[in-house]
Amino acid sequence: METEILNADILNQAQSWILNNQELLIKYAVNITAALLTLIIGFMAVGMLTGGMNRVMKARKIDNTISDFVTSMLKYGLLAFVIIAALSRVGVQTASFVAIVGAAGLAVGLALQGSLSNFAAGVLLIGFRFFKAGDYVEAGGTAGTVQSVQIFTTILMTPDNRMIVVPNSKILNDNIINYSREKTRRLDLVIGVSYSADLKLTKEVLTRIIGEDSRVLKDPECRIAVSNLGASSVDFIVRPWVKAEDYWNLKFDLLEKIKSELDANGIGIPFPQMDVHLFREDKA
Repeated sequence: METEILNADILNQAQSWILNNQELLIKYAVNITAALLTLIIGFMAVGMLTGGMNRVMKARKIDNTISDFVTSMLKYGLLAFVIIAALSRVGVQTASFVAIVGAAGLAVGLALQGSLSNFAAGVLLIGFRFFKAGDYVEAGGTAGTVQSVQIFTTILMTPDNRMIVVPNSKILNDNIINYSREKTRRLDLVIGVSYSADLKLTKEVLTRIIGEDSRVLKDPECRIAVSNLGASSVDFIVRPWVKAEDYWNLKFDLLEKIKSELDANGIGIPFPQMDVHLFREDKA
């Protein structure tokens, strides 16, 4: 009986409080609803705006590394603005909130110096454009085709289809070799023949092989010459110029053809050998 009286008393007090604070409850309900609508509509608008901007930049053939980086920066900035606007709807003082966020950001920034350096490096990589999407580069201790430059990292794809995520600061602080920047490349081959080989015939065979391949550029002219008298071989350098996209296929084809033609002309290719001499010691 006492429990029922107590529950009825609590219910009456709750009803009384609700009746006395109807305006306040309605105000907070409206503000919370407005905040939720701000978040939902804001997130949808940010997604549509950034997606549309990304499509426009790609339609204008702006490099993917730039379009992805700018889109990411714009997206996170607008999302932060939407969140602050939603908080202001529920009565949070945005000025003090921004100050708190700024102080927290300073503390987090000190704790995450590596991430900030990656962010700064990403801005510099985009600004100086050492490479673009689709370029094959060697950077940060690895090599691959550039997929995109993100806020903190760069995505590379290896020829065997592995994805490598490299911190931007590591790339910027290391040597960057861009194999796709120029339209042409020089192919450097070293061909060793035996000391008993006819050097004039060897040069003629190498010159003919290079001249018969249409992928070899006429200008600059291919350089074929003796470069070194090694321990067991006479080394020829073969340096044809080729379009960047033909580099690897030409290299593989030339090595195979050179080996076949040298064998066909009786020109030996030496390989490492070791002579072992055994001495018998007569016992007294």
